Amino acid sequence: MSWREALPAVRGRLLRDEPLGPFTWFRVGGAAEVLFLPADHEDLGAFLQGLPENVPVTVLGVGSNVIVRDGGVEGVVIRLAGRPFGGVSVKGDLVTAGAGALDAAVAKAAAKAGLAGLEFYAGIPGSVGGALTMNAGCYGGETKDILVSAWGYDRAGRRVDYQLADFGYTYRHSQAPADIIWVEATYRGRPDAPDAVAARIAEITARRETTQPIREKTGGSTFKNPEGHSSWKLVDEAGWRGKLHGGAMFSPLHSNFMINTGQATAADLEGLGEAVRADVKAKTGIELQWEIKRIGRPGA
Repeated sequence: MSWREALPAVRGRLLRDEPLGPFTWFRVGGAAEVLFLPADHEDLGAFLQGLPENVPVTVLGVGSNVIVRDGGVEGVVIRLAGRPFGGVSVKGDLVTAGAGALDAAVAKAAAKAGLAGLEFYAGIPGSVGGALTMNAGCYGGETKDILVSAWGYDRAGRRVDYQLADFGYTYRHSQAPADIIWVEATYRGRPDAPDAVAARIAEITARRETTQPIREKTGGSTFKNPEGHSSWKLVDEAGWRGKLHGGAMFSPLHSNFMINTGQATAADLEGLGEAVRADVKAKTGIELQWEIKRIGRPGA
């Protein structure tokens, strides 16, 4: 019997051979062998406890900063979506959010409660789980600046609790084990007038709309900024702004944002990124590092 026919019982949904492209901002990629949409965190923990340890597990958030390769993803893909994982609450100066909550929703909830410091989350096109994993940040702020604690499950379904110091955050990187599936995070803000916080969020949102191709099939920043350099400048100076590679290109609006012009494959997007990395390395000696995560198997 295949492992797919002997999965633990769940209250959520188990979908076999489910295409993952519709769950990503790039709208590309193959299928998951199994896609699991848990009903709540207890359902998630019980499933992990009953899942054979040799079955690979991949977590997919809102798909804003990921390329799913054309050959699909082996094992189980877990997506934390819906009300059980997307809630945001405020108590005093603490903001608690589910891993599936949009970063922008966290910023707005803090603003409504008169808490400052989380405004930059309005400029991050992703969810809390991804922000925890990569110390997401923009416009001068990073997750490490506001995080208090978080909890989730390890691959065996055991609860793990982390304080900020446990993450060992550096630029776009965490030292937490990669197999932790984050469920909830708590942040701390500082009191401020709600109107003032909301105005700063509006400024960030307007700036993002005018400088980034947010209405395209894109995936956020493609490369991390090398120390002392801006990735977009390196891509631009190498001549890749607006240059087609199959159905993919770096946006004319922001040259560190790849876009699917309509018919791109995952191979087009990843191939473009690798071509740019090689060109920039040859011309400048600087090796760009991916910020976008690539998951799954190449197409046939």
